[in-house]
Amino acid sequence: MEMNIWTERAVVLLLALILDITLGEPPEKIHPTVWFGNLIHYLDRIYATHDRIADFLAGTFVTLTVILFALFLSVVPSALPEFAAILLSAFFLKSSFSLKALEVHVRKTIEPDIDEQRKKTSMIVSRDLSGLKRHEICSASIESLAENSVDSYISPTFYFLIFGLPGAMVYRAVNTCDAMLGYRIGRYLYFGKFAARVDDILNFIPARLSVLLFLPLSPKRVISNLKRAKYKINGDKPIACMSAVCGVQLEKKGSYIFPGRKPELKDIFRAIKVFRIVVVEWTAILFLVIVLLSKN
Repeated sequence: MEMNIWTERAVVLLLALILDITLGEPPEKIHPTVWFGNLIHYLDRIYATHDRIADFLAGTFVTLTVILFALFLSVVPSALPEFAAILLSAFFLKSSFSLKALEVHVRKTIEPDIDEQRKKTSMIVSRDLSGLKRHEICSASIESLAENSVDSYISPTFYFLIFGLPGAMVYRAVNTCDAMLGYRIGRYLYFGKFAARVDDILNFIPARLSVLLFLPLSPKRVISNLKRAKYKINGDKPIACMSAVCGVQLEKKGSYIFPGRKPELKDIFRAIKVFRIVVVEWTAILFLVIVLLSKN
């Protein structure tokens, strides 16, 4: 008996979550996100910077190429028998988000030795951590967890809910382009602009949905912090909320600061617990919406 579209999405999402929780990230050789990264790196490497218009057009070409590759991968399962299609779809969907690996990496930053903490935190943030104090390093770790709650789970599954596997794969392709090209310095100022702007657009709704997930955990403080969240289009929304719920100061010098006491190592544990609650809330919403839509 052939499944309807919503039943199939529910099964694929459930299997993808099971894969993530039990196995974590697949080997790099068969990881679609790694494939995206390799393709971006190759196209980036062969392009020589010219002028702002040429750079922008070249960067747009790179992003669109990776998007087309993601779309191609997303339709491959449709050529297979139903059972095989569901398994491959679940694998591809799992590759578009990361829960276990994100938590593992953040947990590794709970390190008593500050030099080791600085080293491990540098693996999940792009800022320069040299010379930062303990509370600033803890802040960076918690900020990364908060922002990635959107990038690494809410956004890809949001687009999976709406557009199916192509939505999740295209989101991951764009987000990978932004991560590798979307810098506002040097040759990437214009080369990565298209990827950065598309990523901003795709994260606009999910970032604000994340606010609704944090809101029940500390309504007054979340609302208060959101009034200060005027630094970034999307990324500061979950960071402001995490700061409010954990009651800690989260700050990126020169970019933003949300009030609270200075974070300690134990606050990273607390942030992980909050992250888990947000994940459970969002997952429950996903399945509830799928169930409701399947009845129509």
